[in-house]
Amino acid sequence: MSSRSYNFTHAVTRKPGESVTDGLRTVDTGAPDLQLFLEHHADYVSALESTGATVVTLDPLEEFPDSVFVEDAALCLPEGAIAMRPGTPSRMDEADKMAPVLEDIYGKVHRISGPGFIDGGDILTTESEILVGTSARTDSAGIDELRTLVAPWGYTVRELQTPEGVLHFKTDCSLLDNKTILSTSRLAATGCFDGYRVLLTAKGEEPCANSIRFNNLVLMPAGFPKTEAMLRAEGYEVRIIGNSEAGKLDGGMSCLSLRFSPPSN
Repeated sequence: MSSRSYNFTHAVTRKPGESVTDGLRTVDTGAPDLQLFLEHHADYVSALESTGATVVTLDPLEEFPDSVFVEDAALCLPEGAIAMRPGTPSRMDEADKMAPVLEDIYGKVHRISGPGFIDGGDILTTESEILVGTSARTDSAGIDELRTLVAPWGYTVRELQTPEGVLHFKTDCSLLDNKTILSTSRLAATGCFDGYRVLLTAKGEEPCANSIRFNNLVLMPAGFPKTEAMLRAEGYEVRIIGNSEAGKLDGGMSCLSLRFSPPSN
């Protein structure tokens, strides 16, 4: 069975820079420790590489404190790459910085030109559709433009509503395999995953809903033992990655990479 939604040959990441201490956060729980962040990031990259994928790790962009969270800047599909239009003014130019990197890989990069906005963190690509949640960072106009761009590639885009108080749609969910989604109870209760098999995070462990399936691995943030045990019992190969510092900036496993298989030339 096809698994274009989680079998990947490539990933792009970016190291956090010294300016990451000035990154955006919805709740201030203290500035991230750069050295620890770098250690966690290296573990993350090693996990991706362990699956046989080619991982490009970019240098920090000090003028963009949040640019370690590369997922918001682009959507990468087997058919092509699309530079996003982030919904936070301080991050909008991150997409322009990412576009040349992806052009080197894809040859051409499409762009969300506006006036709408869309963050990659609000996009969940499954085998059958692209789910996009409106949020403070993504609006309906941005989703409509994405729908137009991916229609020639055969994708259906379904607009959903990210729960109030949740930064990104994927803050509360992640894809585990062709038919299975890991979700918080509050998001699953909206019915947005009807037709999928849904596994719920353990009560009190909602932040680990932002995990990623990357080839044979499920990369999951450290500190959520009940959900980890559940996933292992379900047969998933789980790799635990420290996320305390990214978490201070509302970041998780998906935020830290672009994951894709570009067209073969």
